Amino acid sequence: MRLVLATRNHHKLREFRGLLPGHEVVPLPDAVELPPETGTTFEENARAKAAAAAEATGQPAFADDSGIEAAGLGGAPGVRSARYAGAEATDEENLAKLLAEVPEADRRARYVCALAFVEPAGREEMFVGTCEGEIAAEPRGSGGFGYDPGFVPAEHPERTMAELAVEEKDAISHRGRAARKLAAWLEG
Repeated sequence: MRLVLATRNHHKLREFRGLLPGHEVVPLPDAVELPPETGTTFEENARAKAAAAAEATGQPAFADDSGIEAAGLGGAPGVRSARYAGAEATDEENLAKLLAEVPEADRRARYVCALAFVEPAGREEMFVGTCEGEIAAEPRGSGGFGYDPGFVPAEHPERTMAELAVEEKDAISHRGRAARKLAAWLEG
């Protein structure tokens, strides 16, 4: 199936193409404007983006909203993960802020991915994946993107997400888990 991915993030496009074999994942056309991420949940933001893409393109679309939730920060940065250090902050600036603020006494964290699928006729489905772990003392690794150098998954407590091979990361990541749920539903 041809699916429009409602994002301009080339990292996510590459990742979802690998996570959804057998489907043609195409980028959002440049002319399509996405709504701002003003929702209070990952699901609200994902649904709004997928609906806008499906309506604008006339094709089935999906969007994710994802981020990291630190227990010691009451779930922050959460839905503000991409803007944690400011609206124009880089991945490195967001990660540096998180590493500086997370309390040593509670470094537990989890990645969350809400994946919304919307058809032009209006049918919607939501798939959520999580990955439990903790915040590293300092960033390590060169793979992945975003908070990956600072997130140690429970399944691989000796390495950050940025130190895992792509196949290892995809097997346990929040995005991988949500994408496998979407793929199973599409095939079902």
